[in-house]
Amino acid sequence: MKFQKKILCIGAGYVGGPSMAMIAHKCPDYRVTVADINHERIDAWNSAELPVYEPGLDDIVKKTRGKNLFFAKDIENQIKENDIIFVCVNTPTKTFGTGAGKAADLQYLEKTARQILQYSQSPKIVIEKSTLPVKTALAMERILSSGKGKITFEVLSNPEFMAEGTAIKDLENPDRVLIGSRETKSGLKARAELVDIYSNWIPQEKIITSNIWSSELSKLVANAFLAQRVSSINSISALCEKADANVAEVARAVGMDSRVGGKFLNAGIGFGGSCFKKDILNLVYLCSYYGLPEVADYWESVVKINEYQQERFIANILGSMFNTLAGKKICILGFAFKADTGDTRESPAIYITRRLLAEHAEVIISDPKALKNAALDLADEEGKIDYIEDAYRAAAGCHALAIMTDWDLYKKLDYKKIFKSMVKPAFLFDGRNILDHKKCFEIGFNVYPIGKPALSHFKTSQES
Repeated sequence: MKFQKKILCIGAGYVGGPSMAMIAHKCPDYRVTVADINHERIDAWNSAELPVYEPGLDDIVKKTRGKNLFFAKDIENQIKENDIIFVCVNTPTKTFGTGAGKAADLQYLEKTARQILQYSQSPKIVIEKSTLPVKTALAMERILSSGKGKITFEVLSNPEFMAEGTAIKDLENPDRVLIGSRETKSGLKARAELVDIYSNWIPQEKIITSNIWSSELSKLVANAFLAQRVSSINSISALCEKADANVAEVARAVGMDSRVGGKFLNAGIGFGGSCFKKDILNLVYLCSYYGLPEVADYWESVVKINEYQQERFIANILGSMFNTLAGKKICILGFAFKADTGDTRESPAIYITRRLLAEHAEVIISDPKALKNAALDLADEEGKIDYIEDAYRAAAGCHALAIMTDWDLYKKLDYKKIFKSMVKPAFLFDGRNILDHKKCFEIGFNVYPIGKPALSHFKTSQES
């Protein structure tokens, strides 16, 4: 079969795999290849058990794999053969040198740009899909234009706005698709070619075009605004607990204001995932770099509130359980940073577990999809950790339950059965406010939600 377009994606992770599967699904006359230096990951994409868990992803990959969607290890060859190259490589936060802890580490992006330059034998459109600091395209352009031959490259920015757990839905019916380019004749021509790809299934009015720098910055700012909402409601949850208010009622009242809206106003133990913290710290670094310390401090406070919320949660567990956790068994329900994904990157559960182990508690971790990643995250930890997928088995013999992930599964458990199997007094710390707290209290639990009064069977000092 002669394909209309030949597309390559370098990077087979959470962004590259699902994004390319959707393009292949919606554009059967395009050949889409995903390549990665991690050969195990490519083998997993070619197997029955995909390396990424996303509702609906399995079906799309099964329908397209081997027809117009391919997963390959030979990056050099693929660069030669394809005309349009999406770059979806990892851009973690730097752990060394200037900007350590805040700036993005762009070494993988640079290596990829150099590979594209080295192996290209025809003009290419190169598309940044990874989340990147503003002006990264400039570095990529400089590398690609350093070649001595006559091959031309156009660099576009096309940040992804999909959320883990709903990636397939977000890719199929996005709020918007953003494409940034240089506003030159060749830049606009390349931009039109990318618009053409998305037009196969996305209405024209949802495809936004901009200059390349606005596009790069928009992704960072969108994530910063969402994270800011989480930190804002979490800061208020601390006040609610002191003032006997109910954070869910406050959030509902505030969220019904059409200027505010109700999304991202659920109080909890804080945000995780690969994007929010990384992107905000990137923004902080950029603001500092451009001499805007007040703006940098403002955004850094969003991360600080997130850390404060996790520390508060641990303090609550310790204070409620008679100021000692040594030898006590704590069952962590949920380790993924959010429901419907196996991703544990920056999950609050990592920090909470480490703090519990530091208090010499025994930790039992349960999660339907993230146990493998949890074991990797905690591989260096000393202390007693067990990994048990079945929530009932995990909770048996424990002194406390701590809900870390808002899996639907945890809303439907038989808490009467769980209570009977636990050591008394039994404690329940709902870090996601997903349970019926009154009902759990009536079963016999001492219940500690976020941003709501605790429901405890112990007499307070005033009552005794």
